[in-house]
Amino acid sequence: MNPQIGNGVTLFFEDLGPRDGTPVILIHGHPFNHSMWAPQTAALTTAGYRVITPDLRGYGESPVLPGKTLLADFADDLVTLLDHLDVEQAVVGGVSMGGQIAMEMRLGHPGRVRALVLSDTSAPPETEDGKIFRLGLAERLLAEGMKPYTDEVIDKMLAPYNVTGLPEAAARVAAMMYATDPEGAAAALRGRAERPDYAPVLAGLPAEVPCLIVVGRDDVYTPVAEAESLHALVPHSVLAVVERAGHLPGVEQPEAFNRALLEFLAGI
Repeated sequence: MNPQIGNGVTLFFEDLGPRDGTPVILIHGHPFNHSMWAPQTAALTTAGYRVITPDLRGYGESPVLPGKTLLADFADDLVTLLDHLDVEQAVVGGVSMGGQIAMEMRLGHPGRVRALVLSDTSAPPETEDGKIFRLGLAERLLAEGMKPYTDEVIDKMLAPYNVTGLPEAAARVAAMMYATDPEGAAAALRGRAERPDYAPVLAGLPAEVPCLIVVGRDDVYTPVAEAESLHALVPHSVLAVVERAGHLPGVEQPEAFNRALLEFLAGI
């Protein structure tokens, strides 16, 4: 569906599973789209959950708004989508940039977050070097398109052994990246260059808001140590390390990822 949800934003999304199931919204990372969650959507809807998977503005089938998209803008879009769907509160999960958007939703709209699922993401603010890198990458994508960048980083998005060992998964990831509009990706990169510190959000997370932290054992972008630091911020959180996976364990090892997710959801 592509509803106009307000603020001049139109979002494509899927809303699957029973209407009376616990709502779970899953937020993709950069530079992907909602289809990366297909294995999770199948498992969760079968288990009776309502699963909402949007394409963030500028990604997938959602139109591009050029310029700069802050993580707060993405979060506001998703809260407006929940309003559109009459969903008062949801389990909010995300991978990488999507995890940061999930934390931003908890920061800006705390009452809408029933629980957090944070996959392969980080809480600290952007560094000065990181800002320079993201702003430079934004210009590079506009100049070169997505293919050179995709080919350069595919063996960091997935563990290198999965690029060759799981060719269908690797092809899915590369296809999502190739298809992303460089202008949408650039807008998000400019926004992420201004990323705030989400550590206080996690440190202040009450026990009644459960938190699952997932990481691929061989993630080079957000290593296990990064996940352990998130886990330390939230004393009541659950940490799941997915073996034989890199930055996208939900794609690389969906059965292990889904097992951890379903076990977590069953306990909230």
